[in-house]
Amino acid sequence: MLTFALIGAGRIGNVHAANVAGHPGARLGVVVDPVPGAADRLAEPFGARSSTDIADAFADGIDAVIVGSPTPFHVEHILAAVAAGKAVLVEKPVDLSLARVDECIASVGAAGNRVMVGFNRRFDPGVNELIERARNGEVGPVRQLTIISRDPAGPPLSYIAQSGGIFRDMAIHDLDLARAVLGDFVEVEAFGQRSDPALEEFGDFDGAVTTLRTADGAIATIVNSRFCATGYDQRLEAFGPLGSLETANHRETSVVFNSQAGSTSRQFQNFFLTRYAAAYRAELDHFITSITAGTTPLPGLADGRAALLLADAATASATQGARVAIDVATVGAGARS
Repeated sequence: MLTFALIGAGRIGNVHAANVAGHPGARLGVVVDPVPGAADRLAEPFGARSSTDIADAFADGIDAVIVGSPTPFHVEHILAAVAAGKAVLVEKPVDLSLARVDECIASVGAAGNRVMVGFNRRFDPGVNELIERARNGEVGPVRQLTIISRDPAGPPLSYIAQSGGIFRDMAIHDLDLARAVLGDFVEVEAFGQRSDPALEEFGDFDGAVTTLRTADGAIATIVNSRFCATGYDQRLEAFGPLGSLETANHRETSVVFNSQAGSTSRQFQNFFLTRYAAAYRAELDHFITSITAGTTPLPGLADGRAALLLADAATASATQGARVAIDVATVGAGARS
């Protein structure tokens, strides 16, 4: 039984709190948030303590820390948790600065084998099955990977201003999935689309298409949009010489109505916490199982670094209008962890 501290009582903190409380191998010990009352409201239903003092997340009796604080605090909280001997599950990204991520990895050292980065989509049942079957060669060598990820509606401009941009904030999940299937890439080319002129102030986009190439010529294409009239559009296809594997969108219900007028079905699910609810539970289960067994939870810090490096390259490509070469030797260990 692992006792958890949760840093951050916001939207994602609510998800993690419920999942920890519902897991047979875990208990929620304390919720920490600097906003008065926020930790109280989240901790009380689960019988946990609450605190506004960050030191309480690293106290004796805590085995693992979930870092759900704002991104600028992730590295600080990772280092404090590791220094206190705790295992860590940190939300993506590790940081928006590659240099800061490198400092974190260097400081953590060998203890990095107890730090997991929350790329939860790897753990979606359908996505996870596609990854495993593609790796096992069911379609032969994957030559084309297509990832479509569109949100129902964009975030407020106040969020955009500090998000790091569409590639570091949104596409980074898809870049991690692309690596999980194909390994490391040697070239990135990205095109940004801007429907909302207000985004120009931040140098950001609300749509993007990114193409990545591996050393052996496999191609991944990632399509992103911050808005989609049909709901949360999430699809993958892995294509090879023996066939293809694909995941379909999740709808509000699987029932289809058929009549003389045709067939109708409900719209796609409209919120990422609904679409990926099972993924968040499976992510936590993998973390707990790994820490309990003494194995390394994945994806780890090297994967977080690699996804950010690709996001930086895509950002540079979209803003400069040029392909960006990737030196695989600088990506980091674990191309397919």
